[in-house]
Amino acid sequence: MMMYLLKIGKGILILLAVLSALILVTGNKHLFKGIAHTYLKGKTSADIDEYQIFDNREVKTGAFTPWPTGLDYNKKTIPEKYLNEIESSNSIAYLLIKNDSIRVEKYWSGYGKASVTNTFSMAKTFVSMLVGVAIKDGKIESVDQKVGAFLPEYADGLASDLTIKHLLTMSSGINFDESYVSPLGYHAKAYFGSDLKSTVAAYEVMENPGVEFSYLSGNTQLLSFVLEAATGQKVADYFSENLWQPLGAKLPAYWSLDDEDGYEKASCCFNSNARDLARLGQLYLKLGNWEGKQLIPEDYVKASIVPAKLIEKDDGSVLTRYGYSWWMLDYKEHHIYLAQGMLGQFIIVIPDKNMVIVRLASRRTKERIRRFPVILFTLLDHALEYC
Repeated sequence: MMMYLLKIGKGILILLAVLSALILVTGNKHLFKGIAHTYLKGKTSADIDEYQIFDNREVKTGAFTPWPTGLDYNKKTIPEKYLNEIESSNSIAYLLIKNDSIRVEKYWSGYGKASVTNTFSMAKTFVSMLVGVAIKDGKIESVDQKVGAFLPEYADGLASDLTIKHLLTMSSGINFDESYVSPLGYHAKAYFGSDLKSTVAAYEVMENPGVEFSYLSGNTQLLSFVLEAATGQKVADYFSENLWQPLGAKLPAYWSLDDEDGYEKASCCFNSNARDLARLGQLYLKLGNWEGKQLIPEDYVKASIVPAKLIEKDDGSVLTRYGYSWWMLDYKEHHIYLAQGMLGQFIIVIPDKNMVIVRLASRRTKERIRRFPVILFTLLDHALEYC
């Protein structure tokens, strides 16, 4: 029996050695970290609390501006039909702001006002905000400026037609893949890898930019390289100086990096709390103006929150749901725009109701309506009924 067990153990060690060699030979070293922090921990994908496993660049705060709370703060009971759905869909935070003050604030599963969690793809929207700041600062001429003006490797062939607007609107024509399950796909390499520059450089402009909408996270990562080249600052530092501090955020945020003092994982990994995230929605509700100071040009904000003139790659229909890295929909005669992350994170703006909603969650739900998670419509129905 002992000999049998020893043979099994030896076989497993040989298999692991062979797999390790294959990983090294094929240049997929990200798999070591990916396996260690997913399958070996009983997980199959990323979670909201794991920013600590990465190097991070702190998004520093300045003078704190407290959020006002309304006279009815947490006094209105959330109707059971909404509360049950919000709670049962893995929510960890729910914040409703009306007329510039917090009216509803709830937390679950041990999370609270100071909890720092990953916003995932909401970070794409934050990068879009920084493009507006850079235009205001004269670092970028306009959204029509060529990417090749900042990154020479994009100055030839089809890539020479690539503009900042194409990256903002997910119409670059670059052959990034958006698989969330393949351990060898772009996402796994970008999330667990340590060289974002090389990862992005492995993909090329293969189709004419500015024609089809195809949601690809690599576009935002490339856009962050443009921002760094244009501003001469790290993305997190530029965000801190021009948004986080002017908005009066209470707590530092943390932007995960590919390596020590490396590049921000710009498409996925901005880590913060519900109250401070709400400031970003409030800024766009006010068309880029914060307490009398125009942080982002109003015309840029307005252009961000209407659909880009593109067609959907998957079915050829006219795009109605995406602008400059903001999602949007028309619902019950309201034009609504939002940032969203893959596990159910939302910053939702309902401008004609002067409302901002933040909802954070720990796991995604699969059910969808009009290509959006069902829980989004629950949040909207509650907010509109609250009015």
